Amino acid sequence: MNTLNIAITTPALLFPAISLLLLAYTNRFLTTGQLIRGLSANARDGKVPKASKQIRSLKKRVSLIKQMQIYGVFSLILCTISMFFLFLELNFLGEVLFGLSLVSMTLSLFIALVEISISVNAINYELEGIKKFSRSHKKDDKKQTHENHEEDEEKILKN
Repeated sequence: MNTLNIAITTPALLFPAISLLLLAYTNRFLTTGQLIRGLSANARDGKVPKASKQIRSLKKRVSLIKQMQIYGVFSLILCTISMFFLFLELNFLGEVLFGLSLVSMTLSLFIALVEISISVNAINYELEGIKKFSRSHKKDDKKQTHENHEEDEEKILKN
């Protein structure tokens, strides 16, 4: 049987990557939290006409970010324990835990892909709303301008 025999420094190579992932996940969480707080404030002021789709999307995103963070932290913990076992020269356990750490990080990344997809869909939905509002806003402006011209013409004819 051929063994892998990884060095204690191999799991340590993941520390910067996992740390950066956790930082990115935390930033996504904070941004999503700000969106939710803003939506909540607008809802209290009665400024949110149709928010149910946004609420579902944000709830799903928060849940996914939580899972991303859990798997990311679990990956870091497994890396640390793996290094400890490799330090104790319990290579088989260290290698198995390092492998599980890689699996955990991979799960975290796949969940991140799903969350990013939901985020992009939400942004596209907002853009469609802006596009729709812009068209109706332009029509209202044209209608108002046309009505103003008619009023001006009537005033001129009366004088």
